[in-house]
Amino acid sequence: MTERHSICITGGTGYIGCRLIPLLTQRGHQVKAVVREGSQDKLPGNVSAVIADPLKEDSYTGSIRGCDTFIHLIGVPHPSPAKAAQFRAIDLPSVQVAAKAARDAGIPHFIYLSVAQPASMMQAFVAVRAEGEALIRASGMRATFVRPWYVLGPGHRWPYALVPFYWIAERFPGTRESARRLGLITISQMLKMLVWAVENAPGDGVRILDVPKIREISRINK
Repeated sequence: MTERHSICITGGTGYIGCRLIPLLTQRGHQVKAVVREGSQDKLPGNVSAVIADPLKEDSYTGSIRGCDTFIHLIGVPHPSPAKAAQFRAIDLPSVQVAAKAARDAGIPHFIYLSVAQPASMMQAFVAVRAEGEALIRASGMRATFVRPWYVLGPGHRWPYALVPFYWIAERFPGTRESARRLGLITISQMLKMLVWAVENAPGDGVRILDVPKIREISRINK
């Protein structure tokens, strides 16, 4: 029988979060979602809404005490090099607030949606996510860093055109490692891995789930 967890999630109304929450509640987990005023109606009825400003320090710390897992999914939608300023205005402060809130609330396991790294592309995005990882490491919490590159799904299908290039790159020693690390995963693979991460917290320290590991976990947990 799966151990039931008490989970706090940020970004719960976003692309991944709105699909993840129903999977977690179906498995018996209790979920609290940090949302801005006016967004609570987007949540399922069996989810507790924590109405707060996710960019404001200490705006929701008291409301998440008692949770054992924190999932941070906040991020600028459809990242691109043109959004470098938004990454620093939204992504970075949101994880700064989240890491402090989770630590102060005594939450033992922090799951952070990061990004595959190193990477020569999307440098501003990668840099902000790396800073987020460093903040969480410094907090001393057990943590899982999830490092996808591009998640395929509804409205996110154009990279399918790149699949033949990935296939070729993975067959040459000089490009194999980067092709696998920066590979494409599906929304289904991502969700299966996140559920697994909640139910299988690391014993200590930081665990990194990169693209090959995400694929492996999703195969095992069908």
